[in-house]
Amino acid sequence: MESLENFLKSTKTGRADFSQTVTSPAREGQVPKLKNSSGTFEFARPSRFKFVYKKPFEQTIVADGQTLWLYDTDLNQVTASKQAAMLASTPAAIIASSPDLKSLEQHFSLKSAPDADGASWVVATPKAKEGSVQSIRVGFKMPGGELSTLDIVDNFGQRSVLKFQKLDLNPALPAETFTFKPPAGADVITQ
Repeated sequence: MESLENFLKSTKTGRADFSQTVTSPAREGQVPKLKNSSGTFEFARPSRFKFVYKKPFEQTIVADGQTLWLYDTDLNQVTASKQAAMLASTPAAIIASSPDLKSLEQHFSLKSAPDADGASWVVATPKAKEGSVQSIRVGFKMPGGELSTLDIVDNFGQRSVLKFQKLDLNPALPAETFTFKPPAGADVITQ
């Protein structure tokens, strides 16, 4: 728990490369399906972040403090949602949205988990049962406590593991990093 608390106290902005592996739950007689993707991640606590998926498909997710934007390049489609309603019990709340441990504890039950794979772990279980996330394990490299992994299980049993590389903490990030303007001609869906 100490690594998470230190991360929240000491980190106001960050950027990293990430790789993500999504594993579908095994169905009887079938092998679980794997989907790999990668991209970049930037955040400015307490309410702004940006995921840019580069492979295998381009997609951008931006939280600008008010609106959560999701842009699918292939579909040329943008979905805009009220950010506050979407993020409270999500993995983004843990690493980018919540300003401190007390804020996180409003939405998550937090507990330390045994050290494994060269990391110290915290398990976050959303208090709201109607959300889409069942549990989140947050890993911090040892020694040093650098954020390394998010291991997310959703309510359908699908597991997403995000591994962060080249983490740069507290860089100066211009405000426009978290500004999103729908591209000309894109379909915009407001929720």
